[in-house]
Amino acid sequence: MMTYDQAKRFLDLVIASLLCVLFLPVWIVVPLAIMIESGPPILFCHIRLGKNGQKFALFKFRSMVPNADDILHKHNPKLLEEFKNGDWKLKNDPRITKLGRILRSLTIDEFPQLYNVFKGEMSMVGPRAYLKRELDEQAQRYPETKQYIKEILSVKPGITGPWQTSGRNEIPFAQRAQMDARYARKQSLLEDLKILVLTPKAMLSKW
Repeated sequence: MMTYDQAKRFLDLVIASLLCVLFLPVWIVVPLAIMIESGPPILFCHIRLGKNGQKFALFKFRSMVPNADDILHKHNPKLLEEFKNGDWKLKNDPRITKLGRILRSLTIDEFPQLYNVFKGEMSMVGPRAYLKRELDEQAQRYPETKQYIKEILSVKPGITGPWQTSGRNEIPFAQRAQMDARYARKQSLLEDLKILVLTPKAMLSKW
């Protein structure tokens, strides 16, 4: 009989493979649309924290202007302050392209993370894949969340998870961290399946 980890990995590979085939047009249309609207690069790469705090390169379809990080961290201190005060989110982020808003509203920008799933760096379901500096700064801002970070990093991050299917960006960090830690603590295949079933509705909820 398979262990939870073995069953979860099997589920990851099966679902990731099915999604790659089912959404084959996305892999053709979206890169072309990005190139037409704003040119290269097609993919955006971010270094995130995986299981046990191991760093890995997370991939997304680029939904912002090519120099988005420089605009935020080097050229616009007011925007950076708003970003941090908003729990590492901007309500009306001027760096997002017109196409990027559509990709984000449908969560299509997350599709390249299937590659991270195949590599074993991510799971289909899990806590959010956090930036190190995000966790460090949020833990300083919300000291009560420090107790949750070790639990969050004890499992692989997921493409979808409890916060994505429960309000997404509207959920503040303190509540999100608690939800992610609770998920990591439960280790339930039934919970994984429940989140997977709820994900399509969550993807379409903002459209």
